Amino acid sequence: MPNRLALESSPYLRQHAGNPVNWLPWGNEAFGRARSEQKPIFLSIGYSTCHWCHVMAHESFENDETAGLLNENFVPIKVDREERPDVDRVYMSFVQALTGHGGWPLSVWLTPALKPFYGGTYFPPDDRHGRPGFPSVLKSISRGWKEDRQKLEDHGETLVVSLREQLEAKRGGKPGLDLAQSASAAFETCFEALHQSFDPVRGGFGGAPKFPRASNLDFLFRCAAIQGIESDAGREAVGMAIPTIRCMARGGIHDHVGGGFHRYSVDEDWFVPHFEKMLYDQAQIAVNALEAWQASGDWRHVWLARDILDYVLRDLKNADGGFYSAEDADSPVRGAEKHAEGAFYVWARTEIEEVLGADAEFFCSLYGVQPDGNVPAARDPSGEFAGLNVLAQNRSLADAAKEAGLEIEAASVLIARCLDRLRTARSKRPRPQLDDKILTAWNGLMISALAKAYRILKGTASNEGTASHEGTAYLAAALRAAEFVQRELFDEKRGVLFRSWHGTRGSIEGFAEDYAFLIQGLLDLYEASFDVRWLKWAERLQTKMDELFWDSQYGGYFNSAGGAPDILIRLKDDYDGAEPAPSSIAAANLLRLAAALESKGTAYRENGLRTLAAFEPRWSEFPHAMPRMLCALELALEPPRQVILAGDPSSDGFHAMAAVLAERLGPHRSILAADGGPAQEWLATRAPWITEMRPHDGRPTAYVCENFVCQSPASTPEELRQRLSAGGNESRA
Repeated sequence: MPNRLALESSPYLRQHAGNPVNWLPWGNEAFGRARSEQKPIFLSIGYSTCHWCHVMAHESFENDETAGLLNENFVPIKVDREERPDVDRVYMSFVQALTGHGGWPLSVWLTPALKPFYGGTYFPPDDRHGRPGFPSVLKSISRGWKEDRQKLEDHGETLVVSLREQLEAKRGGKPGLDLAQSASAAFETCFEALHQSFDPVRGGFGGAPKFPRASNLDFLFRCAAIQGIESDAGREAVGMAIPTIRCMARGGIHDHVGGGFHRYSVDEDWFVPHFEKMLYDQAQIAVNALEAWQASGDWRHVWLARDILDYVLRDLKNADGGFYSAEDADSPVRGAEKHAEGAFYVWARTEIEEVLGADAEFFCSLYGVQPDGNVPAARDPSGEFAGLNVLAQNRSLADAAKEAGLEIEAASVLIARCLDRLRTARSKRPRPQLDDKILTAWNGLMISALAKAYRILKGTASNEGTASHEGTAYLAAALRAAEFVQRELFDEKRGVLFRSWHGTRGSIEGFAEDYAFLIQGLLDLYEASFDVRWLKWAERLQTKMDELFWDSQYGGYFNSAGGAPDILIRLKDDYDGAEPAPSSIAAANLLRLAAALESKGTAYRENGLRTLAAFEPRWSEFPHAMPRMLCALELALEPPRQVILAGDPSSDGFHAMAAVLAERLGPHRSILAADGGPAQEWLATRAPWITEMRPHDGRPTAYVCENFVCQSPASTPEELRQRLSAGGNESRA
């Protein structure tokens, strides 16, 4: 008989609907039961594509005896961390403070008042290696609750007070803060930390496991943009970012056959991945690849960006335009009644030979495919990859082509054909489970990536006076995604966002990250489409975000709205991890809005600066924890820069001028369209200086401005390049 989770919309919660555990969702029903029965709560937090969540579910939550212990002694609650990031962050902070580490599944025991008193992550099903198994932990806590409940409740109270004190100590910047001086020191410290941990052989930072932490690369590319790519600092920054992207692209963390990236690699070589694919990774790594193209002019980065985005459009796009969240690491094993991590992605050499025939030898030489498998036993402790191969390019295509007596162009065509044939063959395998919920925040990140792809790629084939239509599918996808979110996840009357959609809109309202990431996406979408409705919506959402999440005392944004009775502590994220902290993105959004919509930047700029100052204790002491917030500092310390394009945004001449603005990596500029119509009239109500900007002699005209002072107008792409060079550090290595 299914438990209460069968009524939920979350794919993760529904995965556990058949457990013998009497799970309840997070909410008043569960809290009321804990109070009435005077039982502690066992809180389990995970997500649908989490491998170790699956492991613990199979070992413990599907076990009748263990389920009996849970049902008899606790009120078991399941939470999808992707639907309730606010709940997850509160109890993750507790577990990290208690144990020194975190992760999923997250296992926490709470009093009926929701105060945590014990916790951890994954617990094995039996005692092993000096570590208690899950049943032993359950029995011990149950006994303690019955025999000395007050001690556990006092412990929970002490832990909550301690966590509040720690958070209070971090709030607010230093009195009389010199932002420029603090930022300069933080940039230098963060750069040095990345330099010291950089792996010059394999790319990335630190050892195993290796994560594609996009925020690190964002920071390095901004360093290069600010200093100039051809400066010593710029070359050094690019010299860490681009090798990292290239090593990731060659490694097994990259799905060479189907496109996109897996979550992380378990080794230092980017070779054996943890195979889940997350939408937020695809969005952020695609932007890294696009900026690598802007910095280097190397076409391999264009191909990589397309590889990622085309995977998303093919496999993660909802028919109505939104984007699904993830694909699982695990999938059914061919010919066996079990699931295994990576089963969809790995190959026996005989399978490749059957599909590719005479071309298999060349393909296998390039991707390190071995007859007995290429995964060393040390990297496969469970033996799941015995006799199988993870595809990873172990040599350059040029070297492989030379050895095979092929021209490089012919070898490139051959490999593309081989990958296409393997993709067709692989499509017949049982696919990993798709997490088909749609999250506002992650769709915001993907809208940004698609909008930037259109802006940057449409210039790859442009010339004087004409425009390439490269990447128009990406703009169309970004527009449809934004329309989906506005239609399905936005309450027009109240002006609020909702967190998730799964067939229908969920009941959970959006969090700070939903607003911040979507506003960023809308700003990027406006600069790609020049459709002012997206700028208007961004402005409206920023007002609502300030209303719901702004810390009026210290500045910055809480993760959750005020007044929620089920949230013990309102946290402010201060780590740019797999996803950037909401305040890091919000600070940049505010300063972008200030540059675009306020000639003096009073309200937006003030809040942006207050956000940066609020987190100064964190980014000053540990700048490598917040590289995306350091990126926002560029907008605070550099003069506001704008480019206003006057003319018809649908004309080829206008597109050719716009393409110039995305050719190179350089200082950030707000881009506005003066279309001579209602959109320009609306912009002029916010930025009066745009009122008189018009095309010259009927040709699209660009006004390059810095600190609201403009150079002489440019009427050709070449003139615009000259104005940009005169006003900034744009250059290509």
